[in-house]
Amino acid sequence: MPTVYLSPSTQENEYTTGGNEEYYMNLIVDAMVPFLKVNGFDFTRNNPDDSLDEIIEKTRERIYDLYLALRSGYSPEGTEPPLIGVNVSHYAYTPVGGERAAYYIAENLKEIYPDPNLVTITRADTRELRDTNAPAALVELGYRGNPEDEMWMKQNINTIAKNLVMSITEFLNQPFIDINYPPSEMVGL
Repeated sequence: MPTVYLSPSTQENEYTTGGNEEYYMNLIVDAMVPFLKVNGFDFTRNNPDDSLDEIIEKTRERIYDLYLALRSGYSPEGTEPPLIGVNVSHYAYTPVGGERAAYYIAENLKEIYPDPNLVTITRADTRELRDTNAPAALVELGYRGNPEDEMWMKQNINTIAKNLVMSITEFLNQPFIDINYPPSEMVGL
């Protein structure tokens, strides 16, 4: 059974349109759960009260096929125009799987983000990508401080969740099984 560690942001960075990063990234992970279950994934998600050190330590307690972190980028106040777009990062050096995962995630997000040219893949040397015990990808689903990105994230929770699980199934060479919930059963509606 494929295993995934889900790490939605533990940061309560405020959005200019209301709410915060931790809340919305957790809503996206909540919406991913039914898709992960029906697609046969075993998954663990971080505890919002854990520090980054604790999250990394917990990823080392077992073998995961993928570590997926969800964040929003930071558009500094006064940046004109505010930064916009989606960025998918993988560890700059190893393991190779992180780069493949980032590729699938970015390609699929281009299908749903308003401007596919603003979905990028970058290499990064962060502890979160380097020190976890799995191929790792960090997805910044738009920029806080940019009302357009914030509203896109808020209004597309279920679409983003489904898209991310589709990317995970592609990365792990699994068929994707769709769920057709009535809208009232979907997260955020």
